[in-house]
Amino acid sequence: MDKNILLVEDDLNLGFLLMEFLEDEGYQVKLCRDGESGLQQVKTTSFDLCILDIMLPKMDGYDLARSIKRENTNIPFLFLSAKSLKEDRLKGYAIGAEDYLTKPFDEDELLCKIKVILRNQHIDDDICQQPTQFNIGDYFFDYQRHELTYGAHTRRITVKENEVLRLLCLHQNQVLKREDAVEQIYGKKDYFLGRSFDVFISRLRKLLKNDSRVHIENVFKVGFILKVPEV
Repeated sequence: MDKNILLVEDDLNLGFLLMEFLEDEGYQVKLCRDGESGLQQVKTTSFDLCILDIMLPKMDGYDLARSIKRENTNIPFLFLSAKSLKEDRLKGYAIGAEDYLTKPFDEDELLCKIKVILRNQHIDDDICQQPTQFNIGDYFFDYQRHELTYGAHTRRITVKENEVLRLLCLHQNQVLKREDAVEQIYGKKDYFLGRSFDVFISRLRKLLKNDSRVHIENVFKVGFILKVPEV
């Protein structure tokens, strides 16, 4: 089923270019030029994602995002703006944005972020059908709470650490193919994203070091195996 995206952008040239680019990637896109018409579309149409400029006529992107959340808290949104100051980005995230890209931007980067947001939305929709708690030797991992517990000590892990560890746990004592994992985490296969993925593997090795029976093994040119003692 095609994903439906609302794009609210007052620059018509950029708006049409983005709409054409996303439609070529298989998405259905509705383009609006001001905040009020964008909000009206949310009230009458079901969207999987909203991409919002901030400096919009009639209603700015921040107010539009707040209104969208009041209408439907489940619609994810990201900001696409020329406003690049730290406080602008923090304000966007505080409202609930999934991401914030500054103009000019790379279209492939935007596409990657869209895929990750929609994939995570799909995971959230189906989360009840998958295990979310895992015993990893002497560790206990709660995916929904982003928590890793060892004995009496519980620590909150980062979003990416949480996602990578979940994939390893779902494939424990089996090979997790590196390229498949990178695509699931980042939305596309890419050498540099693969290097970033390796960084999180290294972090997880350190987090799991207290149980010598647990380790993440490299499978040369294939991927990784989370080795966990059989119960």
